[in-house]
Amino acid sequence: MELTPSMESFILHWGEMGSKWGVNRSVAQIHALLHLSPEPLPAETIAELLGLARSNVSTGLKELQGWKLVQTERRLGDRRDHFTSVRDMFDLVHIVVSGRREREYVPTLEAVADTLERARTDGTPEAFRKRIAETYETMALFDQWYRDVQRLPRPVQKSLLKLGAGITKLLPGKS
Repeated sequence: MELTPSMESFILHWGEMGSKWGVNRSVAQIHALLHLSPEPLPAETIAELLGLARSNVSTGLKELQGWKLVQTERRLGDRRDHFTSVRDMFDLVHIVVSGRREREYVPTLEAVADTLERARTDGTPEAFRKRIAETYETMALFDQWYRDVQRLPRPVQKSLLKLGAGITKLLPGKS
């Protein structure tokens, strides 16, 4: 396999975005390559195509497996593991959003809830308590919405996504 300029551009951009998402650039580039590749790739091929050290690729693959974004496949007659990204884009987005929710959003929601509870008894002025409460209530509302939508069957979720902002045409108070 050779990388075309478009493939390189995609991989480089995914790597740049990865650093903004809190993921190491080379880890994001590995994921981008596996995402594009129609066939599972061994680590050696990944390292060669991306110009990365084999040890860096191994570390990146372990991280991606921890995120459940990459799976390992075995082939008869080949001792090497072959890696592939989650193929279904809906599953891929769900894994990323769900993982970020668990690692980032839920701990923040819990911290705000704890802060609100302490603020009720530690002399925090009412104006501050109200602002903390508003923060918690809004965050909890979004989190509950997310959990409710995740319980819907996939076809319903896809229909909601396709409907998108068009739903506003059906709601009262539209401008």
